[in-house]
Amino acid sequence: MDIAYRWRAPLTDIQVNTLHAAAFGHRVLPAPTMARLHRHSLGWVSAHDGDSLVGFVNVAWDGRRHAFLLDTCTAPDRQGGGIGTALVAHAVDRSRDAGCEWLHVDYEEHLTGFYLGACGFRPTAAGLIRLT
Repeated sequence: MDIAYRWRAPLTDIQVNTLHAAAFGHRVLPAPTMARLHRHSLGWVSAHDGDSLVGFVNVAWDGRRHAFLLDTCTAPDRQGGGIGTALVAHAVDRSRDAGCEWLHVDYEEHLTGFYLGACGFRPTAAGLIRLT
């Protein structure tokens, strides 16, 4: 498996939305994902096996010191092979290169081992309000 990792690669909405749906177990949503990424994100890291998109993570930010990981996902048939960890490592490097001081992530409890163990995040207090 020869995976290429790319920063701010040109992707289509259907590529990202299809991967997201497969990874998170929902139907493919017809969302303008790439337009939103270009407007609101520091960047994104994508993982490619040839022409296939097999991984993705969005790096949103406040325009200065804080970056935020969103939607880390790997194709279901490729999970457990280090793609997600490599995506996050690339996101860490690019956030640092942009001058960010902090990289935040929130996650469901079953992903604690991935983010705190494999990716090197540390636990911190945070708050959350469910809006729906």
